Amino acid sequence: MVKRVVVALGGNALGGNLTEQMTAVKETSIAIADLIEAGYEVILSHGNGPQVGMIQLAMEELSLTDPKKYPTIPLSVCVAMSQSYIGYDLQNALREELLTRNIHQPVATVITQVAVDPKDAAFDAPAKPIGRFMSKEEADALVKEKNVTVVEDSGRGYRQVVASPKPKEIIEIETISSLIDAGQTVIACGGGGIPVIKEGNKLSGVGAVIDKDFCSEVLAEQVDADLLIILTAVEKVCINYGKENQEELSDVSIEKMKEYAKEGQFAPGSMLPKVEAAIQFAESKPGRKTLITLLEKAKDGIVGKTGTIVQQ
Repeated sequence: MVKRVVVALGGNALGGNLTEQMTAVKETSIAIADLIEAGYEVILSHGNGPQVGMIQLAMEELSLTDPKKYPTIPLSVCVAMSQSYIGYDLQNALREELLTRNIHQPVATVITQVAVDPKDAAFDAPAKPIGRFMSKEEADALVKEKNVTVVEDSGRGYRQVVASPKPKEIIEIETISSLIDAGQTVIACGGGGIPVIKEGNKLSGVGAVIDKDFCSEVLAEQVDADLLIILTAVEKVCINYGKENQEELSDVSIEKMKEYAKEGQFAPGSMLPKVEAAIQFAESKPGRKTLITLLEKAKDGIVGKTGTIVQQ
């Protein structure tokens, strides 16, 4: 029986700029093609943190040259742009890899809108980092010039942060499902989806970035996937991370993972949303489970050789 798998690609699968991305997607496509060749039905989602920040900065710089001729581009449009050019590179690299293996399977990117709640508390507390790392001086200048929110990010410098509301509804889910049922490999919900607010029949974009792991979880539920794979920079989730008693987690129950999260074992904005999304999917329906691991370990992780599995 073919198993349906949603794979949420992390930033390390895409690189930090266009040149790095074109190289990274070739390696990413090898790992994804391995899953398809092994008989899995794969749906892809991906992050866009560096990319959407770069697009927004470029659009703002253009606007400064002539504000009347080049009005400021909304963040929601920048998310759409990032979905398109990441999808363009990713689908072409995957198509090439599949054809090299004599696998004739279409790959398509769906520009995806995701509805959020306009009353989500996240709009009052921006916390999602986007764009490049800055020195304190650069960050202070950006705050003064553009009145944005900036935070120090894990000792690596300062970054702009925006609201990160929870995903409520994938607008293009019928299109995505139809393509999957037609035997296509679909790339959807890039960067967590384009955040929109529903007002009757109208959809209005909002200045936010949805966490790609939470959106991937909703996608996995709505396409009735058996497995959600969240790819990250570590082979296994750890407790007591960075300490002498650090411990890798292999097969963990939902309840035990909830206990670890409640203890504060996972860093907010880093591993915590991945763990929360993993728990949410694993408990959404009997038999479902989530794998968290490295990109190159995904195939081994599915068969239980490595990675962290969260299940009932």
